[in-house]
Amino acid sequence: MCGIAGIIGSQANIEAVNLMIERLRHRGPDGAGVWAEPGAVLGHRRLSILDLTHAADEPMVWGEHVLTYNGEIYNYKTLRAELPGPWQSTGDTEVLLRLLARDGRSCLGGLAGMFAFGCWDAGERRLLLVRDRLGIKPLYYRILPDGIAFASELKALLVLGTPPIDASAVRDYLFHGYVPAPKSIYRGICKLPAGHILTWRDGRVEIECYWRPSSAIVERSAADTLTALDELLRKVVPAHTLSDVPVGVFLSGGIDSALTTYYLQAPRTYSLGFDARDRSELDAARSAAARFNTVHTDMVAPAADFDRALDAIPQIFDEPFGDSAAWSNYLIAQFARREVTVALSGEGGDEVFCGYPRYWSRIGARSNPLNRALAQWLPPLTRFASSMQRRAYRGLPAYAAALGAMTAVQIDGLLADPWRESGYDYLWFYRQFWREDAAPLVQLRWLDLHTDLAEGLLTKVDRTSMAHSLEVRPPLLDHRLVEYMLSVDPALLVDERRRRGKLLVRWLMESRLPAGHLDRPKSGFGLPVHRWLKSNPRLWRDAVERLRARGVLRRPVGSEFRRAWSLLVLDRWFTAFG
Repeated sequence: MCGIAGIIGSQANIEAVNLMIERLRHRGPDGAGVWAEPGAVLGHRRLSILDLTHAADEPMVWGEHVLTYNGEIYNYKTLRAELPGPWQSTGDTEVLLRLLARDGRSCLGGLAGMFAFGCWDAGERRLLLVRDRLGIKPLYYRILPDGIAFASELKALLVLGTPPIDASAVRDYLFHGYVPAPKSIYRGICKLPAGHILTWRDGRVEIECYWRPSSAIVERSAADTLTALDELLRKVVPAHTLSDVPVGVFLSGGIDSALTTYYLQAPRTYSLGFDARDRSELDAARSAAARFNTVHTDMVAPAADFDRALDAIPQIFDEPFGDSAAWSNYLIAQFARREVTVALSGEGGDEVFCGYPRYWSRIGARSNPLNRALAQWLPPLTRFASSMQRRAYRGLPAYAAALGAMTAVQIDGLLADPWRESGYDYLWFYRQFWREDAAPLVQLRWLDLHTDLAEGLLTKVDRTSMAHSLEVRPPLLDHRLVEYMLSVDPALLVDERRRRGKLLVRWLMESRLPAGHLDRPKSGFGLPVHRWLKSNPRLWRDAVERLRARGVLRRPVGSEFRRAWSLLVLDRWFTAFG
């Protein structure tokens, strides 16, 4: 795992790119490199995982092609066997570079892995930027007057100056809890969406989607579906342990991390618990670790230092990010990094196997004239009004309310005039992936895989782990597994009558896990924000007053507000960057 950066055009210079990659040092503490020619400079920070020698240093050159690459190609040995030698290195970077030089973008379909890279073709004077299918790895870019700059994180692109804040991105953040692609918090700096290619040549930019998975259901018996899933997991999960450095697994008390751990041979596992017993999953994780004979280590997180968390999050994400579970991810990554450089996680299991309650809760079915009227007339920021607003919606607005942070009514009631826009389409991001032709379960699952997964969940995991130079790999998001699961009959995934999901995984793991493990209630790692605010009311009042003084909020709001954490983070981001 690494940090990448580059500038093409008249602003390309070694000094600027050196500053950019220095800001990415946490992503690659093991080395740095810069390649340059007139009008093009590429940079790289290396976290050594495959081929620890200098032969694998980047940027890497092959003929007229230069590659700076962040990620892992799990099937690179198979791909390498199809290419002629001789070889200078033993890792995956040289394989990817030679494939790009030989086949161009057409090689992407054969890659199994997670990646974000920039490849410069010096002969054609063309830059190719690519982000992996699911958006596991990040990639930002900035269009310049006669060129383009790119980097793994926003902070590197700010070396070229800080653009104005995008007011619409603030609205989107409050609606989603993150700033969705292709936007960033700044005007003129964009995220390349998951599964997309950007081509720059002679000042022209083309962006295209290269991964369009099918959602067509394939008829199979339950037994055949289960057998095929078991065989696929036996192939995919071990492939993600490919490494020349120590590898571990994040093991919680849930199903997905246990599923990942089961398919490995006595791995190192790491768990995080909390001082509040009712929120800790350590006992369940220890029980699963014993069953799977892992080398297990766990830690108990002390009482949350909210001030420290609020100060750190803007520095980690560079823009507002509203999931309080980010701090827990940060702590477990810090803990595991003492012993390993790579960790596998169960991210994506809820989306792939249908584990969220919204998959069986018949979203939108409770809408009726009474709650629609209450949603319209109640004070919008109260908890009761928030509940009525979510119950009032149907169709896409109902799904968005179930997935998102604040409602449009709440945001418009909060923001001061310079940050509002009459008739703003808060659903624009979700609307791109809404499937009117699909059944409700397919609609929501498709939406999750193409929106909140990459921009919310995977962003959280990447930034909090790479802050400690830890590479996290989610094998349940291997595109081969995702494509297979999209073809499975929804009836084999969710039991609406019993209000439970992940049926296939339950059948697969029932005899493999300790008794009762599959029936544990789902537990998240969010911080007890409202409990903290009750004992620290002044911190909340000060945050709200600062946002009002900056002209962001139009009115005061009480600490009982359901999405208080989103406003606390927004205040700290403005304090750090605004």
